[in-house]
Amino acid sequence: MEYLLHLAIVISIYSILGLSLNLIVGYTGLVSMTQAAFYAIGAYATAIAMTSYDINFFLAILIGIIISGLCALIIGYVLSRFDGDYFTLGSLGFNIIITAILVNWRGFTGGATGIPAIPRPSLFGFDLSTNLTFFILALLAVVVIYFICKFIVRSSFGRVLKAIREDEKAIQVFGYNTHYYKLAIFAIGAMMAAVAGALYASYLSYISPATFDLNESVFILSIVVLGGLANNKGAIWGAALLILLPEALQFVGFPSAVAEELRQVIYGLAIVLFMLYRPQGLVGEYKL
Repeated sequence: MEYLLHLAIVISIYSILGLSLNLIVGYTGLVSMTQAAFYAIGAYATAIAMTSYDINFFLAILIGIIISGLCALIIGYVLSRFDGDYFTLGSLGFNIIITAILVNWRGFTGGATGIPAIPRPSLFGFDLSTNLTFFILALLAVVVIYFICKFIVRSSFGRVLKAIREDEKAIQVFGYNTHYYKLAIFAIGAMMAAVAGALYASYLSYISPATFDLNESVFILSIVVLGGLANNKGAIWGAALLILLPEALQFVGFPSAVAEELRQVIYGLAIVLFMLYRPQGLVGEYKL
């Protein structure tokens, strides 16, 4: 039971990350590689607030959201001046910068060793230390963020985002300042990623820079692409697929000497085949 709850919590955290990035990549057409950086900012801000300043989790998560949003406004302002592949390369560079800061700012972030002993949340004296109560908290966060994403997509703001994705120059002809729209959705996605970071930090009680490197950004992007671009449910399906597939492969009877390598090969092969024969993802409405 605890194992299943653990998987459910991890899927919930990555569902939030998938939903947040889907607004940027799926609906706006901006291929961003910085989501792991904002995930990290939310995790570190929450962890430092709780461990160094004894701040309650729910106030700490708010601090993480604000800091991540402010960082996104700065980074997004620079990236909004780029288009296409240049935007992607620029976002990749910022992810590397954030990771380097986490490693080298030892006095504040703990450096490569990270931050241990992060407490679980508590609300009005009720301790959310069990996996069941933490899963309920994580699930509530997924539901709230899902409906926020749904509201954004169906609003006039969301319709402009889709227009930017289809033809940015055409929408500019009608007087829309697309830089502001891209900056706004970039910041919103970053703040959502900070929620996932806060949940991750409190759940595992330990974080380090290695968790939030470039590979993590690639993994989050894979969730969105495989689940289905421009579909909020697809982000959740993608998270479940990429979390559960390697877990399921552990129960396949591979020879012990090569079990890990074979699991990785089959996992990678499954993703490649999926992209070849279902490039729009499970329930996608748009292809990169």
